[in-house]
Amino acid sequence: MATSAAIRVDEKGRLSIPAKTRHELGINPGDIFFFQSEGGILQYAKVEENPFEILAKHAIQECQEGKTISLEEYAEKHQTPQKPAKAKKKRRI
Repeated sequence: MATSAAIRVDEKGRLSIPAKTRHELGINPGDIFFFQSEGGILQYAKVEENPFEILAKHAIQECQEGKTISLEEYAEKHQTPQKPAKAKKKRRI
């Protein structure tokens, strides 16, 4: 069933989704949404899994499968000079 409502943007640019709609869609504090605007229409979709967790799982899997290289190997392969990290200066009080 389609639901429609008029909502106002607050001074911080936030939109408030009506409580009834949040309940119907299972929207909870901290949920993540992707949105896209096209032709003056805003579309959004709830993300069921945190995208950063998905990337982390993928990175761990690639590392375990031996598909990754170290920073040193990358620098050597692309002939990129490595600069040592600068030491922090001690502050005198």
